[in-house]
Amino acid sequence: MIRALASVSWSDARRLIETGKVLVGSAVATSPRRRVLDGERIEVRLSAPRPETVRRRRLEGELVVYVDASVVVVNKPAGVSTIPYGDEDPAEQAATLDALVREVLARRDRLRGRAPLGVVQRLDKGTSGLLVFARTLAAKKHLAQQLRVRAMHRQYLALAHGAVPRGTYRTYLVEDRGDGLRGSARGGRREGQLAVTHVEPIEALRGGQQAEGAPAATLVACRLETGRTHQIRIHLAEAGHPLVGETVYVRDHRGARLPAPRLMLHAAELGFNHPADDRPMRFQAPPPPDFDDVLERLREAQGEGAT
Repeated sequence: MIRALASVSWSDARRLIETGKVLVGSAVATSPRRRVLDGERIEVRLSAPRPETVRRRRLEGELVVYVDASVVVVNKPAGVSTIPYGDEDPAEQAATLDALVREVLARRDRLRGRAPLGVVQRLDKGTSGLLVFARTLAAKKHLAQQLRVRAMHRQYLALAHGAVPRGTYRTYLVEDRGDGLRGSARGGRREGQLAVTHVEPIEALRGGQQAEGAPAATLVACRLETGRTHQIRIHLAEAGHPLVGETVYVRDHRGARLPAPRLMLHAAELGFNHPADDRPMRFQAPPPPDFDDVLERLREAQGEGAT
């Protein structure tokens, strides 16, 4: 069909499709095997940018929040691993956050090869939000020291099951708490890594229950004093309030689980002193649409259930 529409050979038609010049409906078709349904509109745009160019422009516009010679602050999308863990295929390794940021920086600075980048902190694959990478060894050491002395500001927004009270969780996290899961050391023992999380409830979400009933979930702000693996997830789950969308730390949860497309955890605020001159840096990022959708669904259900 493209051959006839554009009056070209099959090989040229295939090249038009693979370089993003063909639209079916409003979407770019990049596979020559794409079947066209009756009634679908086909358009050939010779001036359309390549899909790779579109992806890079989107990354530059949405991924990088701030960049200079020392640091790059990124708004990580959910579903992307911060770094490769060694068991991914080449395509997955090329799509990790550090690889994407290197690509953006190399293009921005017109570098050949990989742009230098130091990992300072990580977010779980299912978590969205702000984190900082270092661009020099000196910056990495400076930022790592801020983490060690608990001088870096990190605040998350989360949706957690039940009525979450204000409080501070202070436990020692171990690789295996006794049941095969990472968690707090039994009996308050001081072994493993100290983890401190400050939790502040923002909004009770009744999720369709009657107004006098207990909230189905709570929108909370979680400020990290330390930054241990899965710290927020563990602390809230052990307190009886696993995050909405949690799939690991739910073994002890006896209540109903609210549906969500992923873990409802977002790194909303990030603050640190700049490695070059110690000036305070502060960044904020609103939750992405999937987080807002779940939050609004719970709010709407609350309104429908109220009397």
